[in-house]
Amino acid sequence: MTSNLRDVLERFARGEISLDEAAREANLLSYREVGEMAKLDPRRVDRIGVPEAILAEGKSPSDLVDIVLSFLVASKAVLVTRVSPDQLAALREAPLPPGAELREEARAKAAVISRGWPPEPSGGKVGVLSAGTADIPVAEEARVTAELLGCDTAVEYDVGVAGIHRLFPSLEKMLDRDALVVAAGREGTLPAVVAGLTEAPVVGLPVSTGYGAGGGGEAALLSMLQSCSVMVVVNIDAGFVAGAFAAKIANQAANRRNM
Repeated sequence: MTSNLRDVLERFARGEISLDEAAREANLLSYREVGEMAKLDPRRVDRIGVPEAILAEGKSPSDLVDIVLSFLVASKAVLVTRVSPDQLAALREAPLPPGAELREEARAKAAVISRGWPPEPSGGKVGVLSAGTADIPVAEEARVTAELLGCDTAVEYDVGVAGIHRLFPSLEKMLDRDALVVAAGREGTLPAVVAGLTEAPVVGLPVSTGYGAGGGGEAALLSMLQSCSVMVVVNIDAGFVAGAFAAKIANQAANRRNM
């Protein structure tokens, strides 16, 4: 507990602030230190509706395990993205707390460590589409993220515009979705097409599967940003961000349905 957090609690005890005000201020101040390498934010989900994820890239297997175990002290679940085989092997051997299990998401190159799976359903519904098979790993990261946030997910992969007739049966299956994540590499056309055909909000997810001029996802990103269809666009390969944003939309829609 920081001295600032102590001040918040003392002000609440003296009746200077309400319980809701104290909770908001406490969520802004609370974090957990892991040595000198990390300051974890387990209360982020209470502030913004999306938990902190652990990006595995650049971390040694032992450091990653230390961070995960520290996170689980204050959280029921943690998502690890872009995890390598060596890091995954270390997580398999980690002394997880009672009731916690490691769920490996191979296609997403991710792992979820949680006490209980699946999470409590939020009522939100997210659809995830990919233009090509090569786009699936990034699309899967979005799916795993949305599921961690309690959403029901539906996926339709390899429905790109080079064979656009494949898209229409897939879109029919997405009519009940609150939000759609559409992943595409190369020229990145699919999200704009989907956004022009469906009422659901679309999150364009550019993927670094293209090569040559405009490769590495650059052409896909710029194409989506220039689209005349109404949609939002995240960074190249940002599956976590796309899934989290779509889940926030879907969960708010579910909350309105339940009012």
